[in-house]
Amino acid sequence: MSQEADLDRAAEAVAAADMMLIGAGAGMGVDSGLPDFRGDQGFWKAYPALRGHAFAEMANPAWFERDPHRAWGFYGHRLNLYRETVPHEGFAILRRWAETRSAFVFTSNVDGQFQRAGFSGDQVCECHGSIHHLQRLYPDRGGEIWSAEGTTIVVDERQVRAADPLPRHADGALLRPNILMFGDVNWLERRTDVQHGRMLQWAQGLSGSRLVVVEIGAGTAIPSVRGMCERTARQSGGTLVRINPREAHGPRGTISLAMGGAEALRAIAARVDQK
Repeated sequence: MSQEADLDRAAEAVAAADMMLIGAGAGMGVDSGLPDFRGDQGFWKAYPALRGHAFAEMANPAWFERDPHRAWGFYGHRLNLYRETVPHEGFAILRRWAETRSAFVFTSNVDGQFQRAGFSGDQVCECHGSIHHLQRLYPDRGGEIWSAEGTTIVVDERQVRAADPLPRHADGALLRPNILMFGDVNWLERRTDVQHGRMLQWAQGLSGSRLVVVEIGAGTAIPSVRGMCERTARQSGGTLVRINPREAHGPRGTISLAMGGAEALRAIAARVDQK
């Protein structure tokens, strides 16, 4: 089937839906100018000073103990970048669709771009946490999670090193982002658990609904989003629209669009508006 025909089918599914699950991986932010860290070469292009270190190695809480200025250089740069980034047009299209039907967002991205684009925090589940929130490096079981609003991190971008003072609690304890990292046993997942609880409540309305699942930029390397989107579509008899320039394949019945996120969403929206 041609891409034009698949876009028509996607538009029909969106137009007919009364419920929508939006799934988003790292590829969703590429059209906003954000790096997706695809492969070591892509990671080193974004962070030349970290050549020789893989993304999975740097995104590890051990760095906050081994070299906290390097760890906060990496995460502080990303926090500053995400604060400055303007979400691309595709976010506004999704928000417009979400305003006319019951919708929820499930994303592995920690950048807060959906909230920045106007989505309510109550309709977003960030399964890997958020860089806009902080926790202690070594929290106790009931440890606190704080907003990072007002936290300023000065970063030498060439060296990927943060200057003092690093984010610390009033008692001097080092803070880190409330993000699920690789090899992470200290991530406080309470905030994400609350979000997931809201999503489960929303999903109670799926029975008898016309569901469309719109998934953008979610790859197979860490398949959290792909798995959730496939399960939800399968269990609810909904239609899965998978937008991914390199990994658009999916289970039988998937509408696969080998396109970038913003391009595909614009094309679908133009067709929906004509209906």
